Amino acid sequence: MIRPGLRIFTALLALAGPLALANAAAAQTATPALRESVTVSGDVVRIGDLVENAGPVADIPIFRSPDLGTTGAVTTERIVEAIRPHQLIDIDTRGLAEVVVMRLSRAIDAEEITGRVAEALHEQCGLGKASDIAVNFDHEVRTLQVEPNVTGTLQVLNLSCDPHTTRFDVTFDLPASAELHHHPARFTGTAFDTVAAVAVQRPIERGEVLKESDLTILRRPKSETGAISDIADAVGFAARRELRPGQPLHTADLTKPDVVQRNDSVTIVYQAPGLMLTLRGQAQESGARGDSIGVLNLESKRVIQAVVAAPGRVMVSAVTTRLVDNAPAPMVVSPSAAQQSE
Repeated sequence: MIRPGLRIFTALLALAGPLALANAAAAQTATPALRESVTVSGDVVRIGDLVENAGPVADIPIFRSPDLGTTGAVTTERIVEAIRPHQLIDIDTRGLAEVVVMRLSRAIDAEEITGRVAEALHEQCGLGKASDIAVNFDHEVRTLQVEPNVTGTLQVLNLSCDPHTTRFDVTFDLPASAELHHHPARFTGTAFDTVAAVAVQRPIERGEVLKESDLTILRRPKSETGAISDIADAVGFAARRELRPGQPLHTADLTKPDVVQRNDSVTIVYQAPGLMLTLRGQAQESGARGDSIGVLNLESKRVIQAVVAAPGRVMVSAVTTRLVDNAPAPMVVSPSAAQQSE
């Protein structure tokens, strides 16, 4: 007697059997075919990396992978020849002449290397903050390629630095990376502390007033002192001479901009306690805010001194007159004269 559970299982198997057999047959009859391009992470390329539906031989290595982070190509002829001993036949080459193979990696670029050198110099050589250290390498720094699953930062194996010549020699390792652990990376060059220095981003003509968008921050050797370090200290000032990009600005390079030009028509404002008068005038010289300049009073035709207050406006304040006591000084009587008078 067939039990109910077994009866149900047999019925399901009868229904599923044809589909399962069809899938198994399709898997067995699927034609092996070359892939156009593949990506690998290990140091060998296997049959299954290059060929779809490779079956039991998929995990067999047949080629060495390209170097970390690089791409190579294998001709179809070489692939077929390498696979032939493993009894995988009738491969559909899809008309491909070659298969492109790319090997994954983690890239440690020049910026990361430079930052790590600066950190090492700060920690072990007594230089300033890493962000303030300028690093110049003797040779172009190429990106380091390590295994894609490797984490962590470069570790210092050896470091020497000379504060007099500013030269350094550093060797890095990354213990988790077989590639870098066996081939440590060495870098040499010079490094020095820097300070912020304001410079213009475009040529500036003499007398041109600086805007924030005209300015940028450079990093200059700490030994070069005296440059303006804050952009806010240069905005709104005029150039005393022509300014060129890349040159740190100094206080002597700038001046307050003239807001009144020679021969400009100006309003003369005369102020005294409880009194304010306005007159028409003509500037006899140029001046910035706060400068004292000569101004022609167009009514009296006299030139007076006034302080530039704003474009087209100068101020004249009442002059405080010091009162002079004209009374004679008190007479000093000597002791002998006082005795005679007695």
